[in-house]
Order: sequence, then C-alpha cells, then structure tokens
Amino acid sequence: MSHNRAEIAANPKADIAEISIATVGGLAVALIVIFVCVVQIPAHGQGGRDFMIFWATGQELVQHRNPYDPSSMERIEHAAGFPADFPAFYMRNPPWALPLVLPLGFTPMLFGNFLWTLVLLGLQITSGWLIWRMFGRPPNRIHWLTMAFAPSLMCLFMGQTALFALFGLVLFHWFHRTNPFLGGMALWLCALKPHLFFPYATVLLAWIIVSKSYKVLAGFAVAFAASCAFITAIYPASWSDYAHMMRSPAVANDPVPCLAVSMRLWLAPEHVWFQFLPAAMACIWALIYYWRHRNMWDWMGNGSLLLIVSLVVAPYCWLYDLCIAVPALLQGAYSTRSRALLAFLALINIPIFGGVIAGLKLTSAPYLWIAPMWLAWYLVALRLRKLTLRNESPSPDRVSSPTLSVQGSR
Repeated sequence: MSHNRAEIAANPKADIAEISIATVGGLAVALIVIFVCVVQIPAHGQGGRDFMIFWATGQELVQHRNPYDPSSMERIEHAAGFPADFPAFYMRNPPWALPLVLPLGFTPMLFGNFLWTLVLLGLQITSGWLIWRMFGRPPNRIHWLTMAFAPSLMCLFMGQTALFALFGLVLFHWFHRTNPFLGGMALWLCALKPHLFFPYATVLLAWIIVSKSYKVLAGFAVAFAASCAFITAIYPASWSDYAHMMRSPAVANDPVPCLAVSMRLWLAPEHVWFQFLPAAMACIWALIYYWRHRNMWDWMGNGSLLLIVSLVVAPYCWLYDLCIAVPALLQGAYSTRSRALLAFLALINIPIFGGVIAGLKLTSAPYLWIAPMWLAWYLVALRLRKLTLRNESPSPDRVSSPTLSVQGSR
C-alpha cells in the first residue's frame, strides 16, 4: 500500500473528487440523522417500510405460526401501518434466514423498528471502517462512499437485509487469512441472499478446494447447519411453506428491475428457469477467470470483479441489494488515479437516490442499468490503472497485477 499513500500525499490539495465525495457524504449523513429521528415517530416511521415484513414474520415465529399465511400476515402488517389496500407481503429470504428476525417477535413494533434501524446503521458504518482498515487507512475520504452509496441508503431506509450480507462479505475478507473458521461463519450472512452470489460462490468453493482452506467451509457449515436446525425446531413446516410461496405466480412474475428477470419476461415469460441462465453462464466464466489467476488470487482484488458480475447476472436483484457492491467499488476507487472517475462514482448517487425520493418506483426500468453501469465503471478504472502503470518505470512496489492487493494490510 506504500505507493497508494505516496500518491495521496503528493496531491494534498482538495480537487473535484474530494469535494464530490465530501459533498455526497455530508448529504448522506444529514439524511441518515433525519431518518433516525423520524423513524421513532409512530405516524411516520413504520408504514410502508420493508421492516414491517420482518417484524410481522418474527411475530408469527414466536407463536410457532406460519409466516407465509396470507390472512395472518396481512392482518399484522395492516395493523402495523401498511395501507389497507396492500396485499400480504412475505419475507423472501430462505428459511435459514428466519432466526435473524425471530428476536423482533419479542419487541413492540416501535422499539423493534428503531432497534432494527440502529443495527443496520451499525453494519453500514462498521463495513466501511473495516474496508478502510484493510486498505491501510489511507488519509482520504473515499471510505465515506460507504455511507453515501444510494443502494446502501435505500437498504437502511427500507429496513432491508442486504446490509447483513454486505457485512458478512466484509467480515469474510477480514478473517479469511487470520481466522478462516470465523471467515466461513461470516459467509452465513451472505447466504441470507444467496441468489446475489452465484459466480462468486462458485469460485469460493473452487478456491477452498485448490487452496485447501477447509476451515472456511467448516465455519460456514456450522453456522448454516445451526440456523437450519434452529428454524426446523421452531417451525418445521417453514421449508415446504417457503417453497409454496416462491412458486406462486405473484413471486414468479414480479417485475424486478434486473437483466435476468427482464430477459425472461421478454423472451420466455412462462419459464422461470430462464432467468437463472445468465448466472449459470457467468459461473462457467468465473471458474475460467479464477483458474487463470489462482496462483496470485486475492479476494479483495480479483474477487471484486466476480462480485460485480454476480450482481449483474443475479436471477433477481433490487436496487437496495446493490449495496453488496460496496467493497468492489471501493477497491476500484482506491486503485484508480482518475479524479473524474472518483467524482462520477460519488455524484451518480444523487440522481439515483433523488429518483427514489421523487417517487420513481423500485420496479422502474432505469434501475435496470445501475449494476451494468457499476461494472463498466469498475472495468474502466482498472483499465486506466493498467495503462498508467505500463507508462511508468517499474519499481519494487508496483507489480504486474492489475488489482490493488490488500494482503497484510492489517
């Protein structure tokens, strides 16, 4: 990381990138403070947030009732603040994620709402802090983007669980060398949304086998088995009820704004399996990519491209799910020297989040292109870095790898 620190020290003057990041970061912090205050107000803090779905699920679980029962869930959600004309909504995370929301069944709705928000905010802040630590604590504001990233803000404001998956991913990066068992256990949080990680998980399994990192696999297996056993003991029918819910036409035909769903609805609307085809093809590419880089594999470096590709080809992916791209985008931000690229990465969050505030529905077509845009940005950032290093005289701390390694950064 010495060359990165030297570059930053050589350009101490604030420029368009620093100003853009500081501006967007400041706006994000202001919005978060306002939201944390408003969320405590019964008339404004609950109705319409996805948190209500998780809270209602917890209420059902503590009573050992079916969290996928439409009449019961509709009654709880409407009483909690969902509009009367809304149908019942269900938690679409797989059954092994149900223990995560079980504690909400023991809390009053208002207190649970506030506590859930604080937990998500803590995960968001800690994820950014750990990423900053892994990159050697550079004296710039790039890590502020963790707070200002529009999908992260959406995830926080809606009360969604993608921030848990982000935190699990960051913990895996943090622990996979020093404590691989804990790193593997952290991957259980990523399994809360497994559909977002297909190519990434495919290479992860190949890496475990090739590098013999079986402690990672053991840690994940323990956490996964414990959560499955726990929810089976609480509500044994959760597996069959979940499968029935996911096969319903309302779920299958949900117009999720991502490439895989759009392709399926356009080309083969009756065949749900079709939206898994891009992910399957990407898994094959991912294995080839890993095999070519296996001797110098770095999860924060090489794995960043895998992560963004996984989001682009995901069978379904909402705007707030894209917060999982934070480690990859920050890796690209720390790698590039282009101030214009950094400014773009910061400022593009304003129109994205502005559209949400203006009432643009989450199913709208413009959100379809956000993940591909992040991928294009990342590829341009790496390409520019390659060209820059190629034009400079070699030095001991500049290696041929196109990515910025974080090995030994702690």
